[in-house]
Amino acid sequence: MTVTAGAPAAHDAIDWPPAWPRVLDEAFGPPAAGGFRASPEDFLVEEVLGFAPDGEGEHLWLFIEKRDQTTAMATRTLARLCGVSPREVGFSGMKDRVAVTRQWLSVQLPGREAPEGMFDALGEQGIRVLDQARHSRKLKRGVHRGNRFRLRLTGAVLDDPGLEARWEWLCRHGVPNYFGPQRFGPEGRNLWRARALLARGWRKRDDRDGMLLSAARSYLFNELLATRIQGGNWATPIPGEVVMLDGTASQFSVETPDSELADRARRLDLHPTGVLWGSGGSVASDAALALEQTLIARYPALCQGLERAEVRLARRPLRTRLSDATLKRREEVLWLSFVLPRGAFATAVLRELITHPGL
Repeated sequence: MTVTAGAPAAHDAIDWPPAWPRVLDEAFGPPAAGGFRASPEDFLVEEVLGFAPDGEGEHLWLFIEKRDQTTAMATRTLARLCGVSPREVGFSGMKDRVAVTRQWLSVQLPGREAPEGMFDALGEQGIRVLDQARHSRKLKRGVHRGNRFRLRLTGAVLDDPGLEARWEWLCRHGVPNYFGPQRFGPEGRNLWRARALLARGWRKRDDRDGMLLSAARSYLFNELLATRIQGGNWATPIPGEVVMLDGTASQFSVETPDSELADRARRLDLHPTGVLWGSGGSVASDAALALEQTLIARYPALCQGLERAEVRLARRPLRTRLSDATLKRREEVLWLSFVLPRGAFATAVLRELITHPGL
């Protein structure tokens, strides 16, 4: 995606909190008020790796359960107990803090076992080791297949007669694949920091984990998704569309969508995609490209800053599928269970079901 060269644009006007539309409001009206994280035990997440460690090698892989801790906190604790740099601890995905989460970590221990008493020490820090195995390689970012969620809802939504209908619609038709609010930080602070950093020129030493780059790209993606929802074509391929096969990273361009493609989209076999802004040419064309180009006009500073940072353009599906989805009521308790592919946010599901200031 190429922006006209020249002086950096002035700061883009960004509204916060954003008024990104829900898909279900037109059919069902705004959802009832609800809560979803009164305690960490109300938000359970388990990483679905999708493969098994090979059983030998210099990397010790640990399947852990932690409560009220970020992934970064757990990796620092493991590195300290093993006497290694945090860079030698690997993980696939970042998990929520206010939650009970299960995920894999790896630590490089060539020619030696885990330090004596390490598991007990981890337990004292609120990290329980559920499984362990050796592997020949470090655990890399983004290699897991997805995440399994189990969430408890509270509040007025428990008495909402339309909740089940909203839930069944999402199970049949999919969920808008918004980046969740945690990507932007409290009150959007990550986005403000990203805007300032991109304006003066991104440097890795100022954003070592790429969190601020990600916040800027995520905001632009959400803005594009919101435009597609307002246009009624967020789940339907349009001329020049780039579609992605469900459950894979495979994608292809569609010059003129036909009835067969529309039918595959209805069956959730494939999804329209949106741009994750960066340098390099977009493979979208026609109407799909025109919608992407509106981001340049609205947010030139963010777009120019991302290109100068040389982050590569990528694509993300505008819609995601709910798998193994259930809704269970037990007296005054309501639990949702579902699996999402990696990179998808449970908060994107919840914002279609409840009204909550954090969504």
